[in-house]
Amino acid sequence: MNDPADPAFRLIQPARRGNAFEETVERLLHAIKLGVFPAGSRLPPERYLAEHLGVSRSTLRDGLADLQTAGYLTVQRGRYGGATVSASLPTRGADPAVLRRAEVEDVLAFRAVVEPGAARLAAELVCTEESRRSLLGALQAVAEADATRYRPLDARLHLAIAEAAGSPSLALAVAQARSRTNDMLDRIPFLAANINHSNRQHAAIVKAVLGGNPERAQAEMTAHLEGTAALLRGFLLDEAQDEAQDEAQDEAQDEAAGA
Repeated sequence: MNDPADPAFRLIQPARRGNAFEETVERLLHAIKLGVFPAGSRLPPERYLAEHLGVSRSTLRDGLADLQTAGYLTVQRGRYGGATVSASLPTRGADPAVLRRAEVEDVLAFRAVVEPGAARLAAELVCTEESRRSLLGALQAVAEADATRYRPLDARLHLAIAEAAGSPSLALAVAQARSRTNDMLDRIPFLAANINHSNRQHAAIVKAVLGGNPERAQAEMTAHLEGTAALLRGFLLDEAQDEAQDEAQDEAQDEAAGA
């Protein structure tokens, strides 16, 4: 299984450059859940994994380190070191309810439409001094936040961007999307490398909005949301379980139809 030429490697797709860290985590989680890397097995050497995923070794190491913190891996450094999949994988969190793929994808699709649109519209408007202060204040607050306060302040920045668009209806839609996203974010580990990346993306979004660059604001927001979506899919979605649930639902529907 550790041989990079193993056919199972075809199941691990390379990460795209836009959100390399988040997608690296997603790909590794996908491989663990599919049994490409079974519980207790050693992962291939870093140089092979990094090459296969198309990411730098530093990005790979960040991903491995955060997956170790989350309880999925044990990582040892040194000549005889390496990453080993945990014998017992973490649960999905305190909430025992399992999210169905359709639920997750619905939230991500809704957010992918309303938030980039809000960022674009905000950049098209001439920002008032009040909006400028609100955006810069929210950006600074989330950049300085510790782990316990990060997600609420992250949400507040996204709402500030929506409010700068000048549409109460759009701001309400963004608030709804973010509320549903927070429910999912609370189920996954807090990853330090992802937060650093998110903060850089936040700064780029706000810069584009305040600079009056709609295309850039929309593109930066889209890239930012894609990174979050990659992590949520990686941590929350289990394709084998989704298929079993779908089969059980189909059987129940067939039984009901035949009753």
